[in-house]
Amino acid sequence: MKKSDADNSLEKIVSLCKRRGFVFPSSEIYDGFTAVYDFGPYGVELANNIKKEWWKAMVQLRDDVVGLDSAIFMSPKIWEASGHVKGFSDPLTECKKCHSRLRLDTLLEEAGIFADEKMSEEEINVIFDKNVKKIKCPTCGSSDFTPGKKFNLLVQSNLGNFTSDWTKEPTYLRGETCQGIYVNYKNVLDTARVKIPFGIAQIGKAFRNEITARQFIFRTREFEQMEMQYFTRPEEMMKYYEEWKKARWNFYLDLGISAKNLQWHKHENLVFYAKEAYDIEYKFPFGFKELEGLHARGDYDLTQHSKFSGKDLSYLDPSDNQKFMPTVVETSAGVGRTFLAVLSEAYHEEAAGEETRVVLKLKPSLAPIKVAVFPLLKNKPELVKKARAVFDTLKMNYRAEFDDNGNIGKRYRRQDEIGTPYCITVDFDSLENDDVTIRERDTMEQKRININELVKFLSTKI
Repeated sequence: MKKSDADNSLEKIVSLCKRRGFVFPSSEIYDGFTAVYDFGPYGVELANNIKKEWWKAMVQLRDDVVGLDSAIFMSPKIWEASGHVKGFSDPLTECKKCHSRLRLDTLLEEAGIFADEKMSEEEINVIFDKNVKKIKCPTCGSSDFTPGKKFNLLVQSNLGNFTSDWTKEPTYLRGETCQGIYVNYKNVLDTARVKIPFGIAQIGKAFRNEITARQFIFRTREFEQMEMQYFTRPEEMMKYYEEWKKARWNFYLDLGISAKNLQWHKHENLVFYAKEAYDIEYKFPFGFKELEGLHARGDYDLTQHSKFSGKDLSYLDPSDNQKFMPTVVETSAGVGRTFLAVLSEAYHEEAAGEETRVVLKLKPSLAPIKVAVFPLLKNKPELVKKARAVFDTLKMNYRAEFDDNGNIGKRYRRQDEIGTPYCITVDFDSLENDDVTIRERDTMEQKRININELVKFLSTKI
């Protein structure tokens, strides 16, 4: 069955997420909190499964990458050394009519004009001035804007500062997870028996004071990153960069994302220390946008932290006694963006008799619930008892759900919408023959199977 073009609309995905408990607006009973979201009961399961797949691919199945979980709060000197205090910014403009604050590079992009957030304030304003008549405020339609200026994205905090002037010497919520990897590089090197080339992987929260955060969970102010920094000899950086490009592309195929919905985007306007940067882009409902960034970063990061900390972070290779500052290949993905891409790919609307069913055709390992167990009738104690026994057995191996609410058809539709691969119904024949009906999500095919064979059957499918 083919998916229609309309099926993948962002509005339908947002509606499904709220209706079925995947994603809720944060602080909703207080009218929400802009650009912050909470994962609901099924959303947290899907997000955790995505993180498990990433960790398995990046750490468990490799012998050259180890894990880390660094703190969200770090010394303010780290953000000075990394350049974030002075250079971590997006171009900001304000509509003079309605006073909406907007990202200048996004306004230009939406008008079909190339701009990059890495451009200097002067460069982007030159482009803006030439094209301002083509640009409209998305709120009021005006073309009257203030000149663009750089707006720092670091979120300030007064942690540990009890004076009234904490804004002069602030601490920060981390703007990215990779700095925790760089400052722990030597600790890992000294304790984990690793040798270059090797990587450090981390999953964790990051925070950015985004000017314009929109498109649901695609761009938010609090988000979770899945990052890996791979440390190499300088002359081997590009070799490993190409290897990681292939590995990361294949990861998304393994998640069940179609190659036709992925593309590479090469960055032309690189930061001064980078040798090359590509994004893997996914065709979201609002078009191709960044899903993951891959960067050949050179030795800038360790050099800066060595300089600012006074600690020697160079590497002495025991194989040839050569000393050098390692270069870095970075892979950086977001849990939220991967979550949205997986949902967009899985969302289908299909004819089911005279009805239309919504179904998430998730890869089974990603599905929030792997198997649902139903008693045919909730008012028959013998069926409920038998179904509960089946459920109690399966939940030891799988994230399972017991459901006796509504008729069987409604229960199937509910499980289809959350992507459950298999539904099991316990009926009166089950009491006699010790078997059940198992129904497959994508084909809706049903068959009888002995209860003693369920775990073995599911293990071959999930």
